[in-house]
Amino acid sequence: MTRKIGLSWSSGKDSAWALHVLRQTSTDRVTGLFSVVNERFDRVSMHATRVELLRLQAEAVGLPLQTIHLPDPCPNHRYDAIMGGFVADCAAQGTNSFAFGDLYLEDVRQYREKQLAGTGVEPIFPLWRLPTRELAEWMLAAGLEAYISCVDLKKLPASFAGRRWSRELLEKLPPEVDPCGENGEFHTIVVDGPMFAERIEVELGEVKQRDGFAYADIIPLNRGERRIP
Repeated sequence: MTRKIGLSWSSGKDSAWALHVLRQTSTDRVTGLFSVVNERFDRVSMHATRVELLRLQAEAVGLPLQTIHLPDPCPNHRYDAIMGGFVADCAAQGTNSFAFGDLYLEDVRQYREKQLAGTGVEPIFPLWRLPTRELAEWMLAAGLEAYISCVDLKKLPASFAGRRWSRELLEKLPPEVDPCGENGEFHTIVVDGPMFAERIEVELGEVKQRDGFAYADIIPLNRGERRIP
């Protein structure tokens, strides 16, 4: 049976790589992307991705994008109601699976499984338990290009915000920091890779610190303008 999959699209490298992996199978069909957007800032939560950049990513991978806008703050009951409605709408339109780019956090996986239980939508985790150092190398070797858009200042200095996620950067990470940032040490925005039809030109804007995090503004550019080196 062909799985008709909606992919949770954070805008970062792991969701992009999950799409790449899913596209390698003949029995899976990714039908669209969905992203959660903070209404107050009009950006993806934590990744701080501009909605216009989200749309460029969706265009580059050739898939429709649905954005789910959440209030800020968003109490649990409100979040559950909004997401529950979204899941029900997707199931009614024929989506039978949601895919997530989670790597090894059991509590996150269990939460997703619990939220989807009984909805007719199966949660799938195409990157689950892949060793993160090797996974990082596979991504980079395939030409995936991403930039760090958010840094947890308890785990990394603000100077990492806005930097390209690269082999050189991985060598400079403290040993306790996961190379894929799976423990929330950092979040990324992807601009190119084997899942993209073309690279998205971007530049680095202002880096701001707020609530214990440093956020880098990754700004999409018109074709031909200066790019991040």
